[in-house]
Amino acid sequence: MKQDECKVVQRCAVYTRVSTESGLEQDFNSIDNQREASEAYIKSQAHEGWKLVRERYDDGGFSGGSMERPALEKLLDDVRARKIDVIVVYKVDRLTRSLADFAKLVDLFDAHSVSFISVTQAFNTTTSMGRLTLNMLLSFAQFEREITGERIRDKVAASKRKGIWMGGAVPLGYRVEDRALHVVESEADFVRSLFRRYLELGSVVRLKTALDAENVRSPVRISRSGRKTGGALISRGHLYWILSNPIYVGRLRHKGQIHGGLHSAIIDRETWEHVKQRLVSQTQTRRVPRPDDHSFLAGKLYDDRGNRMGASHASKGGRRWRYYVSRAALSGRRQEAGSVVRVPAPEIEDRILRTVGRYLAGQATAIADYHISRGFIGGNAAGVQREQTRRPPKQPPTESEVRNAIERVMVSATRIEIVLSDAILDEGEDRLLTLAWIKPSSRRRRAMIHGVDELKQPQRAMRTKARDGFVKALRAAHRWLDELLSDPTQSIESLAACEGKSERAIRMTLTLAFLSPVLAEAAMEGRLPRGFSVKRLTDLPMLWSNQWSVLGLQDPSQAQAEPV
Repeated sequence: MKQDECKVVQRCAVYTRVSTESGLEQDFNSIDNQREASEAYIKSQAHEGWKLVRERYDDGGFSGGSMERPALEKLLDDVRARKIDVIVVYKVDRLTRSLADFAKLVDLFDAHSVSFISVTQAFNTTTSMGRLTLNMLLSFAQFEREITGERIRDKVAASKRKGIWMGGAVPLGYRVEDRALHVVESEADFVRSLFRRYLELGSVVRLKTALDAENVRSPVRISRSGRKTGGALISRGHLYWILSNPIYVGRLRHKGQIHGGLHSAIIDRETWEHVKQRLVSQTQTRRVPRPDDHSFLAGKLYDDRGNRMGASHASKGGRRWRYYVSRAALSGRRQEAGSVVRVPAPEIEDRILRTVGRYLAGQATAIADYHISRGFIGGNAAGVQREQTRRPPKQPPTESEVRNAIERVMVSATRIEIVLSDAILDEGEDRLLTLAWIKPSSRRRRAMIHGVDELKQPQRAMRTKARDGFVKALRAAHRWLDELLSDPTQSIESLAACEGKSERAIRMTLTLAFLSPVLAEAAMEGRLPRGFSVKRLTDLPMLWSNQWSVLGLQDPSQAQAEPV
């Protein structure tokens, strides 16, 4: 038998890609060049049993930053079907420009024993040095893509500074022609009427009410693609956007800065300044809400009808209960709220903290494990084992890290949808996390504390009035004790005179400052049986364990409380 006949046939697939469709109509384009070079390389390896498959895998006009490419998806399907042994590309960045996507591809290739060859970049992915070289090449490809994005953003900023329109949603009153804004007189008259009526009525709210009463609708517009927009009632947010947009006075806004534009103005400068001053004065008269450091979902949480859910709280019995409430309900539009109007803050925050925290922790672990498993750290199996041993345990993500990882959260009666920020995702990675969820009942079960000789059966809790009186007395006891300890001139007599109470009342109330913390918490939460009050909880023994026996109650540390 000849030596060539002993060679195992290696089925080779050529993958080609270009980012734009420009030039594909030419007789010999970039894809043809890539394929010609790759096929020539396969022919040069014919002595090794390499053979080109008939299927073509060409992606014309698709970016390397995403895995959503028809030919690439077909190629990966054939890899999974074990129809391919070798994949040949002209350059590595033709396959992908994302390091994270490349990690997924290499795992898939390894699982199906597929080799990967770059014609113009000589390396072997079966060795640790080859994988390191490939990783470096992809890092530079990703760096090039990010630099290109920065150049585009810089170009847009420079063009805006020169007053050039750089695309986007075309403002009402204008049309785009030859990449420039031109006034549409019929729409411009409508915009001028909005400015005029705002100055007459004095507020956006009154303007919105008047327009709705007259059934005034925005002008109908048809785009070049034939899409029809407009013809609906104007929202209050749209009115604010129109009245505050400097584009109508011939200027452009870009990242908080205003630049002179090359387009014609629709509103004269004097009218614009009057409207601007009135909008500013109305904004300044509003009360600026204090940020709630504990409600980390504030500004991120929405109901299932798109209404933002703001942080709110209620105080009862000396305790503070936090909620997120739909803004539609807060503004008197309860019928416009979603299926959930109010949710308890601790429950939904804990669920989202745990879910996103696990995602972030798993993401960090996956990246580290990929670099170790590919030989980028350690160099060999022994090095991998040493590196895994040295790696410190991953700390749970903080509330701030979780908040930064979230772009938006939607809550409904049956589920929670978390939209993750693009900043933490790789190209093509799913942004949505969906959780099954049911709003907790507002009726909480309290664990009642029983008497020593009582059977464990449902009991009535202490009265709300008695609980509130205890909380008030406990605060006074700690305040008076602090005054006596911090001020040598202070005495029981002076406290009694200052508070308008008897000396005996001061002394009895002070004993509450030495109450067992567990007993005090049970009283504040209303978990003591009916009949307990401030009078019964004063003048108890100093030893905490004796306080339970004197009251005839079971110490929770000795007997498990029963939910009722």
